Amino acid sequence: MDRLSNIFYKQDALIVAQRLLGKILVRCREDGTVTRHLITETEAYLGEEDLACHASKGRTKRTEVMYSEGGLVYVYLIYGMYWMLNVVTGTTDHPQAVLIRGIDKIKGSGKVGRELKMDKSYYGENLMDSNRIWIENAPDSANFKTAPRVGIDYAGDEWKDKPWRFILNNPC
Repeated sequence: MDRLSNIFYKQDALIVAQRLLGKILVRCREDGTVTRHLITETEAYLGEEDLACHASKGRTKRTEVMYSEGGLVYVYLIYGMYWMLNVVTGTTDHPQAVLIRGIDKIKGSGKVGRELKMDKSYYGENLMDSNRIWIENAPDSANFKTAPRVGIDYAGDEWKDKPWRFILNNPC
């Protein structure tokens, strides 16, 4: 299969979050083993105005990669134990990202990071030319549902209740 191009990632996070459903996340492990995973759930985060987005606090060392052109990996650690995998989207200086919340039958972004053995070395990894992680194209799926994002009560009801979580229906 073909890797997704940087044109795909330059789109708005809401579009990318939907279009990533059904795509194949590929991870080449240190021992040379290659695993392929169906993306089943995503969440969109839309820049400084989105109070649930890390960029809402402005440009920091942590969020710097979000201000890059789409197609890079944004990882961060939560609870001191889970690396969260995000895909940077959009154009330079317009911070957006899509959180990968589910692959195959694995639900939960922390579990995804653990399954893929993510760590801080992936911060800023380029999905177009990485030999460790990339996303391959597959047909777009219109068979999904939306739901509010998870774990962002701090952002207030307006942002917490936006239906910016996308879940593939009946993944194979």
